[in-house]
Amino acid sequence: MNLRNFLFRIPINKASRRNGRVVSWSYRQISTTRCVTPVFYAADTSVKNSITPMAHSLFYRFIHAGQETVSSGGKGIVSVSGDSEDDDNAVMNEFLSRFVWIMRGKLTEVYTDADKNAIDAMLRIIVGKVVEMNMQGCLDQSSVSHEFSEDLWNTVWEVSNVVLEDMKKAMKKEKMKSFLHSEEVKEMARFAGEIGIRGDLLRELRFKWAREKFEDSEFYELMERMRQEGKEPEVETEILEASESGMEGVNVDDDDDKEVSLPKRSGKIKYNIYGLDLSKPKWSEVAEQIHERGESIWPKEPKPISGKCKIVTENILSLQGDDDPAPLISEWKELQQPTRVDWIGLLERLKEKNDQLYLKVAELLLDEESFETDVRDYSQLVAANAKLNQFDAAERIINKMHEKGIVPDILTKTTMVHMYSKSGNLALAKQTFESLRSQGFQPDRNVYNSIIMAYVNAGDHKSAESELRILESNHSKSSEDIYLAVLQAYAQQGDPAGAERIVNRMSFAGYQPSRESLTFLVEAYSRKGHPDDARKHFDDIIKMGYKPDDKCIARMIQAYAQKNYLDQGLSLLLQLEKDGIEHGPATYSVLIDWLGKLQLIDDVEGLMKKFNEKGISPSLDVHISLCDMYSRVGQEKKALQALGVIEANKEKLSSNEFEKVIRSLGAGKFWKDAERVRDLMIDRGFTPSVDLNMSLQASRMFDSNNKKPSRKLF
Repeated sequence: MNLRNFLFRIPINKASRRNGRVVSWSYRQISTTRCVTPVFYAADTSVKNSITPMAHSLFYRFIHAGQETVSSGGKGIVSVSGDSEDDDNAVMNEFLSRFVWIMRGKLTEVYTDADKNAIDAMLRIIVGKVVEMNMQGCLDQSSVSHEFSEDLWNTVWEVSNVVLEDMKKAMKKEKMKSFLHSEEVKEMARFAGEIGIRGDLLRELRFKWAREKFEDSEFYELMERMRQEGKEPEVETEILEASESGMEGVNVDDDDDKEVSLPKRSGKIKYNIYGLDLSKPKWSEVAEQIHERGESIWPKEPKPISGKCKIVTENILSLQGDDDPAPLISEWKELQQPTRVDWIGLLERLKEKNDQLYLKVAELLLDEESFETDVRDYSQLVAANAKLNQFDAAERIINKMHEKGIVPDILTKTTMVHMYSKSGNLALAKQTFESLRSQGFQPDRNVYNSIIMAYVNAGDHKSAESELRILESNHSKSSEDIYLAVLQAYAQQGDPAGAERIVNRMSFAGYQPSRESLTFLVEAYSRKGHPDDARKHFDDIIKMGYKPDDKCIARMIQAYAQKNYLDQGLSLLLQLEKDGIEHGPATYSVLIDWLGKLQLIDDVEGLMKKFNEKGISPSLDVHISLCDMYSRVGQEKKALQALGVIEANKEKLSSNEFEKVIRSLGAGKFWKDAERVRDLMIDRGFTPSVDLNMSLQASRMFDSNNKKPSRKLF
């Protein structure tokens, strides 16, 4: 009994007294486990008398499934019955079985010359004394006898502690298994599997949930025991020898039963969590507000759709993106009488079917009172339209917000910056970006990237570099693609100084020089007319182990063409061909333009055959160069043929390309064609330069007087 109480900490809530003495029962009277006397039982009466019937079973191992603990909802009273005694016997049998197994090994190590019978005799004496002390309630080191040596008692207590610890672990393991297979843990594991959790993570979570249930169970059992101990204090019991009268029952005196309750707390309970006093009245108001807000966040389930409303719902879902959903939405509203959760359910179904229809219906619901529109609804709708490049619809929703006096939140303004930058509306992008700053919001890297790209697309590369500096001052850096976009803008403008600054910024940001960045430097110096600097960066590309692409070679040849360094250009091409680096259409286009200006018609036509051999159509730049060459040499038919291709692609021409074509036609005395191309230029929204208009007016005057116009005008 004492060993079981020590293991499970179960208090004795009631004790029986008779004639002022505590009465106990002998083990033979209460044991229901059949014990078989071992065959090696000694004949020595001194040993036999010291062995109780409990010791007879110490060499036979009994298997039990674990102890049933007192539940948190029980009465808390442990009655002395046959079942409890069975539990005691099972615990004692398990303890002695483990104890004998370990102790036998200890004795065998010390007494190497002793045979099996001697070891068994020693074990009977040791175990008999342990059982006797347990029956007397003296199972501790303070009550040891002098029958054994101090070393032997130390070994006994060491083995006992090991056995008790192993039994506790075994019981916890069995209890943990029961929680692993409990319905609550199975339900949570099933739900985790449904949402996509698999493998080791699912096993870890299931073990964690079972451990939490196990800890909660132990905690509530401890609290229940503490409550019972406070209600009926444990009575100290003394185990005496069994009376010779063979008493089989014990009467319980009701006068001896005492119930003791915990003292009542005076004052209010204070709850302090991390230094915060939650017992103040204001926290009750906060709890009510949280509850009210929770009802709006987690609303009730949508109403069931049935009858005619179900038919109307199917009709709404079958609409196409170009159809008007307003009539069916009105009918559905009258039939269903929806709340916000019903509208959201309908929108989710529409979103799965048709994105365009979803956006139309969502925009209609912004004006619906039962939908309870908030700022977040506007923000999500603006973001959805901007993602699909429907900028007009997004602008319409933003205007609705302004009409209703709704101030866009940070998320909406961030979406607006991305949208305006993507659509190329630099003015509105800047305005929204500055509005974010004025509200004290620090834009993140994505917002800065959007406004930088807006400046780049608008040709304002200096402002883009300024935003890069601001982003770097905030201890952040942009992506390599953004740096390359700004670098490309400087290269296209022919600004090598700005391009060099961006490359240096990339180095400080941790981006090493690459083929793309060096190619843009070659382009910047080429457009500026510095072939030597361009060649330096061109050679750097090769030194780094890269092969320059066709565009890079074309830019290098163009740099030589501006200075008319024909020898250097041809030498570069031969060297590249020797190194196995081939050039393509872009290089051919630059060579045709260069040789066309030199009026080397045969060489140009030879290069044109390269396009036919490779099956590549010449670009628009090639036709502009051919028109210029044939116009200046007076080959009208071929010039007009090239001009026809140019007019067919007039939407792709820039202002400089228009002027180049007009001047070449004027140089060939094709005045009417030149004026027609100028009219096309004006229709495209470009304004001819003053020099070009004066040249055309002078050509008309010379033509009316049948005089040959001076070519210096063009």
